[in-house]
Amino acid sequence: MAELIKIYEENPNEREIDKVVEVLKKGGLIIYPTDTVYGLGCDITNMKAMEKVAKIKGLKLAKANFSFICYDLSNLSDYVKQIDTQTYKILKKYLPGPYTFVLPSKANLPKAFKNRKTVGIRIPDNNIIRELVKKLGNPIVSTSIYDEDDLLEYTTDPELIFEKWGDLVDIVIDGGYGDNHASTVIDLSNDGIEIIREGKGSIEDFI
Repeated sequence: MAELIKIYEENPNEREIDKVVEVLKKGGLIIYPTDTVYGLGCDITNMKAMEKVAKIKGLKLAKANFSFICYDLSNLSDYVKQIDTQTYKILKKYLPGPYTFVLPSKANLPKAFKNRKTVGIRIPDNNIIRELVKKLGNPIVSTSIYDEDDLLEYTTDPELIFEKWGDLVDIVIDGGYGDNHASTVIDLSNDGIEIIREGKGSIEDFI
């Protein structure tokens, strides 16, 4: 059974952050808050952990559209091909924020994603998950926690998330109520801008 850990976004407790990071380094799975919905994730460098995440979502890892949560844009050069000035300005303007940007990937992606031509990058406007990524030293693989309720697409209450998912992960972080709108997904991997999914982030500037 997972451990439910309360962390406050305004001032994340360093000891609690370190505790979660240690779990990630050992291949553990966590559920955590973002600036949109709660997410399920693990260390991007741990293949077995990523396979567990894919299994929970009922997917094969090679076909799973996981995004990478980064601390800031400095992580981009590790996984993304060199981008033009216009694309960088868009990222700089909207991140951190409730967007996932699809960008052309480098050949040195983690082994599980080596055949991918694109990668989804997230920098949530949430201190908890960004501090975790910063302390970990590399991005985490991320996917949204869906709800099977016909009316609710996403569960917002961390205690209910803990009850439902606690047997499948190692830590559930209670960072307060989440949003019930996922990130807006925008593809910048080709010439032009393509809106893949309208979510919490405004699309007015991209139309």
